Amino acid sequence: MPDNKPNYLFLSWNMIDKDISALAALLKPELAKRNITQIYCVSRGGLVPAAIIARELDMHNLDTICIQSYNSNTTQNDTAEVLKMPSGNGENTLVVDDLVDSGKTMALVRQKMPKAYIATVYAKPAGKSETDIFFKEVSQDTWIVFPWENYEGIERPQNY
Repeated sequence: MPDNKPNYLFLSWNMIDKDISALAALLKPELAKRNITQIYCVSRGGLVPAAIIARELDMHNLDTICIQSYNSNTTQNDTAEVLKMPSGNGENTLVVDDLVDSGKTMALVRQKMPKAYIATVYAKPAGKSETDIFFKEVSQDTWIVFPWENYEGIERPQNY
C-alpha cells in the first residue's frame, strides 16, 4: 500500500535566511536592468522573504498582494481568491513569494500585473513556469514547513 504522506522539508530560520539571501544576490542585477523600485509580497507566505530581500537589496518601498489559496494552512483551494491587488501593470515591480506550488496564485498575479518580475524562494515543477526566478526547486510532493508556520499534526524534528 503506497504511503500518501508528503515529504516534509523542515526549514530553520538560519536555512531560510541563507536561501532568501542567495535569492537576493541573484536578484541584484535585475533591479538595475528592470528599474525595479518596489516590492510586493504575496501574503502571507511572501512576507518574510520580501522583508529579507528588501534588507539585502536596501529597498524600502514594500507593500502586499493578498491572495487566499489555502484553507486551514494545508488544503489548497481550487481557485485563488484575491483579497487585495495593486492597480497598474506591475512595471518596475518585484513580486515575492515563498513558494510557487501549482502556479495558480502566480498565474493570477501575472494576469493582473503582466510587467512585474516574479521571484520565489522555492519552486515546484508544476508551477515553476509562472515565476521569473527562483532559488531552489523541490519535488512536487515536498511539503515545506517554514519556521514561522505551526501546523497541528505535523511534528517537527528534534533540535529544530
